[in-house]
Amino acid sequence: MTAGFGYLVFHAVAILPVIAGLAYLARYRLGSRRDVLTGAMVLAGLALVYTTPWDNYLITRGVWWYGEGAVLVRFGAAPLGEYLFFLLQPLLVALWAARFPVETARSLSVSLPERGLGLAGAGAVAAAGLALLGSDSGLYLGSLLVWSAPILAIQWAFGWPFLLAQWRAVLAGTLVPTLYLWVVDRIAIGVGLWTISERYTTGLVVPLLGLPIEEAVFFLLTSLFVVQGLVLYVWLVDRLRAVEHRDRHPLVTLLGGR
Repeated sequence: MTAGFGYLVFHAVAILPVIAGLAYLARYRLGSRRDVLTGAMVLAGLALVYTTPWDNYLITRGVWWYGEGAVLVRFGAAPLGEYLFFLLQPLLVALWAARFPVETARSLSVSLPERGLGLAGAGAVAAAGLALLGSDSGLYLGSLLVWSAPILAIQWAFGWPFLLAQWRAVLAGTLVPTLYLWVVDRIAIGVGLWTISERYTTGLVVPLLGLPIEEAVFFLLTSLFVVQGLVLYVWLVDRLRAVEHRDRHPLVTLLGGR
């Protein structure tokens, strides 16, 4: 590692080239280029604001730490590279997910029982996290699940039936970047860029890869947040545009068009 630039080198080698490649080969089937990029920027901003306090807290607790010379500058407890990752991951995932089409003709209407079911699912995630927080070994995974529950609650309550109907796009959009991030994270741990505490983790690992389960769940959830958020955003924008189009052209409605 280059002294003081380890985390930034990680981005330069493992993250930025992938984003550049995906941008060059971009196929905007999920929505228009403008919608995908706007959605990605909104999600990146939200990720930065929402993740920063949780991330700083876990670093302060010693859940993970960084190798000698890996950090150029810190803001609070977290290094610059960490904040950059909060912004770069949504763009990477969004550019990949954009190649999978979704059918947005479905009404935005979701029944109260359906919304309640979405909230209940997120509540179950939160409950599992709270249970894990009862021991030191559950701190990372438990806090991760509790941290993720409000995001899941919002997304699932707003439109889990639509997400389920578009499961192919959600699944394909989530799994590939998740697997890639698992691999590069395992490499980063292996070279000592960062170290995950044994005290605050369960000791479970992803078979064959040897990645701590907490890291695996983190990348899975955060990639899922981006894909679900982007799919819901494109759905919402498309439906609002359809309503606006009908309002401007009432003849379309009279003739039974969209």
